[in-house]
Amino acid sequence: MTLEEEKKLVNDAKNNPEAFSLLYEEYYSLLLNYAVRRTGNVEIAKDIVSETFYKAIKNLWMFQWRNISFSAWLYSIANNEMKQYFRKSRYRAESFELMLERTGREPMSDYNLEEEVIQAQEELEKHEQFIFFQQKIAELPIKYQEVLSLRYFGEKSLKEICEILGKSEGTVKSLLHRGIEKLKKDHIAL
Repeated sequence: MTLEEEKKLVNDAKNNPEAFSLLYEEYYSLLLNYAVRRTGNVEIAKDIVSETFYKAIKNLWMFQWRNISFSAWLYSIANNEMKQYFRKSRYRAESFELMLERTGREPMSDYNLEEEVIQAQEELEKHEQFIFFQQKIAELPIKYQEVLSLRYFGEKSLKEICEILGKSEGTVKSLLHRGIEKLKKDHIAL
């Protein structure tokens, strides 16, 4: 979606809440994929994305175009929701398979996850070292977690990370560099 298309949809959604569904459809799977990669838990990720869209529609009237795209605003809300969740629960990332193994439960055969969740889970399974990296990143201070997650899990550019976090390019570059250096101390190569 181009920035102009995004602007039109956001402006339409401010006057017609039904138009918000197009924004939801455009960004839901991207945010869910990012949240699953960041938390390692599909259900928690779905809750975070749900809360993100709830806050977005509730506060849409406040959104203004100030050098930040609507998608960056959504990622910023999602990022804040994840910070809040991690602070409250002192959560440790765990893969879906490990959770099933730990609890001794099997998924119900007649239960179908949404297509986006299946895609996100398949993406997790493709990368054997994903959980290892995720856990190592989770051990870093939150300021490094945010930039590393947005860059490598969210595949965001430096400019997008700056918009999402509201930080200067120099600060983001520095946080990325320092975060990678901290991971290298643990003999991890990105």
